[in-house]
Amino acid sequence: MLVLGIETSCDETAAAVVEGSGRVRSNIVLSQLDEHRPYGGVVPEIAARGHVLHLDRLIIRAMAEASLDFADLDGVAATAGPGLIGGLMVGLTTAKAIAAVHELPLIAVNHLEAHALTPRLGQSLAFPYLLLLISGGHCQFLMVEDVGAYRRLGTTLDDALGEAFDKAARMMGLPYPGGPAIEDAARSGDADRFDLPRPMAGRPGCDFSFSGLKTAVRKTITDLPGSPPRARDVADLCASFQAAVADVLEDRLGHAAAAFHGAHGRGGALVVAGGVAANRYLRQRLAASAARFDLGLVAPAPALCTDNAAIVAWAGVERLRHGFTDPLDVAARPRWPLDPEAKPAIGAGVKA
Repeated sequence: MLVLGIETSCDETAAAVVEGSGRVRSNIVLSQLDEHRPYGGVVPEIAARGHVLHLDRLIIRAMAEASLDFADLDGVAATAGPGLIGGLMVGLTTAKAIAAVHELPLIAVNHLEAHALTPRLGQSLAFPYLLLLISGGHCQFLMVEDVGAYRRLGTTLDDALGEAFDKAARMMGLPYPGGPAIEDAARSGDADRFDLPRPMAGRPGCDFSFSGLKTAVRKTITDLPGSPPRARDVADLCASFQAAVADVLEDRLGHAAAAFHGAHGRGGALVVAGGVAANRYLRQRLAASAARFDLGLVAPAPALCTDNAAIVAWAGVERLRHGFTDPLDVAARPRWPLDPEAKPAIGAGVKA
């Protein structure tokens, strides 16, 4: 089985071809970081225009690197949501055109499902498993029970974790994207210097909140002598912020693990996916806490944590095996929860 994947949900334009065996035949990603960096975040109109300008070329390159013609494909998969509607429409419309012209099945992929199924790409991981999805737009725990079968245990009530990293970095004068910048600065910092809050820690359930932590970062910066803050202050604040985040994730993991074990018995795996899952410090902390909760940690390679088309193509493979395909009039969805039974959360949590 060979599936072409297309990803345009945010600010990466990407195309890839993946085999049913899990072999990645090609995986081309064009980042738009330079275009968005002056604004400190993603500008939807700029992102959509970039997809229009570059997607066709990337698809041609992905097919060439895979040494394939469109007639060799078994399907074409594209991210249909959630994400920025302009970018989603560019990728999904392109996939529809390819599917129609070459009479291929179309698979409209939920971007969250692509992250959820990534750890099965190229390795053996049986269902069910517990998923911690942490990215720029999402922060939630889910039980992944099968392809298309997901139960949400908790989500963010305000900001996603990646968004909190970006905003905290901006307050400290660090470049966009904020996650890698904070991780780099924190390596030389003292995580015990600043006493930052651990929002939701100690409360029941698996939900998250990061707005209070961001407010504490802002107040800490305001209280520091001098402006902008010194490099030592920034390093210590980054380390303190990162440690606070890890403490929150560990606390919430305890509740999620209990719910998972209650539904599926002891053992199993904790999968950490999404762009923030590339953070090595958080991976190390989560690996240790997962072991305490009788879970093995599974984390995709860092290149597969951030947005790319290989994970979309793999989700297409998984769905195609189950006979899940979509009509050519399927619509892009800026909001698309994996668990349709989950109640909407407050604020940004309604996105997922």
